[in-house]
Amino acid sequence: MTGRAIMLQGTGSDVGKSLLVAGLCRIARRRGIDAAPFKPQNMSNNAAACPGGGEIGRAQALQARAAGLQPSTDMNPLLLKPEGDRRAQVVLNGKALRSEEAAAYMANRGSLLPIVIEAFDRLRSAHDLVIVEGAGSPAEVNLRKGDIANMGFARATDVPVVLVGDIDRGGIIASLVGTRAVIDTEDAEMIAGFAINRFRGDQALFEDGVRFIEDRTGWRNFGIVPWLACAARLPAEDAVVLGQAKPKDGAILIAVPMLSRISNFDDLDPLRAEPDVEVRFIPPGQPIPREADAVILAGTKSTLADLAMLRNEGWDYDIIAAWRTGAHIVGLCGGFQMLGNRIEDADAADGLAGSMDGLGLFDMTTVMTRKKVVRPISGTTIADDDAVTGYEIHTGLSQGPALEKPFSRLEDGVLDGAVAAGGRLIGTYLHGVFASDAFRSRWLEKLRSGRSSTLNYEDGVNTALDELAEGLEEALDVDALLALAR
Repeated sequence: MTGRAIMLQGTGSDVGKSLLVAGLCRIARRRGIDAAPFKPQNMSNNAAACPGGGEIGRAQALQARAAGLQPSTDMNPLLLKPEGDRRAQVVLNGKALRSEEAAAYMANRGSLLPIVIEAFDRLRSAHDLVIVEGAGSPAEVNLRKGDIANMGFARATDVPVVLVGDIDRGGIIASLVGTRAVIDTEDAEMIAGFAINRFRGDQALFEDGVRFIEDRTGWRNFGIVPWLACAARLPAEDAVVLGQAKPKDGAILIAVPMLSRISNFDDLDPLRAEPDVEVRFIPPGQPIPREADAVILAGTKSTLADLAMLRNEGWDYDIIAAWRTGAHIVGLCGGFQMLGNRIEDADAADGLAGSMDGLGLFDMTTVMTRKKVVRPISGTTIADDDAVTGYEIHTGLSQGPALEKPFSRLEDGVLDGAVAAGGRLIGTYLHGVFASDAFRSRWLEKLRSGRSSTLNYEDGVNTALDELAEGLEEALDVDALLALAR
């Protein structure tokens, strides 16, 4: 039996499609419906490793979790990982296919639609319901030819669409009515209705606005979702959220330079969830605060390019100064590579050909290779035998004396990373390590002068997903949405 499907598209990027899909997946699970998420094409450097191998966008991994499923490459068959302003790595069915200029990809992307539909059909044959997420907006008419992410996919698979708009950013009426005005008739006929996200205030004051949208578009309103506080406790996929964190008085200060190709920054979410920890993302043009208790270099899609940026910003001097004055330093994946003596990438395997000196805190050299490691993995820390669970997504092989004092022993016996100065300097290829409560608590205890953490991060994410589902049940006509699926 083939499962039914419904698709959420948006009036733009970052209108909340990803979290609404996650919430609907959790609602389906709570109702006993076997649902799975799907996104035809995603563009993000925040990727998740799948148990069967391969990588997908982390938003789809969260949606899978909400549905009670393990992530699968079928959930996001096409992932674009930006390597520069006009170039991205194309990941197809979980495997890196090639790096391509934007113009070349746009000219040929239509040829990938059959592969995308094959993945969708596999999901639909295995589940009762598939909840599809679009990308960007169907109103980008300059991108309509060859589209496989929005209406091109919806029409090819005959999946009904609900259009999501974000009222918090303003212009919601123009966004919804304007979308109807610019798309062609056949595309408009795929849209069954709309939903309004992130509403603050008295909804009664917006009733005339809803009627206006309905009259001008012919679409029905499936509901108005209020601003849900639980959404802030869930991992975000887009870097646009990094500068939105509010300062916390008297908190431990962890500084994170905002590298131009920063990736997998949700590695920091468990730290951001701690009530007495402020994770401050430092934008270009600003120094790393001298009062920072720790500096974390996150992962990056283009290590050499971001190392050059780090030097141009003067952050290399800031990090060395922080190290010399007692701050803790952590490098995650590409950030770990930057902490070594040198990085060499003769074949542009990681986005930029060349070589460059690192910060020299670890005595090691990293050589980039075409071989890419993608896998979920667990292990234990060498120093304290704390269990750590996460995933690897990286190219490059690091070698040198620093690795004689590894950070962890993985479940397959492989030694990972490096540690120095009694744990004040840590480097690891393991993404997600701070989600391991025992390790995070012990690391923060050193910064807190002996006070440990009581936060259970994974339980917190599950609680937030349940709260999201409850909020959507109240705000949306979920029965009508589910009945719409076909």
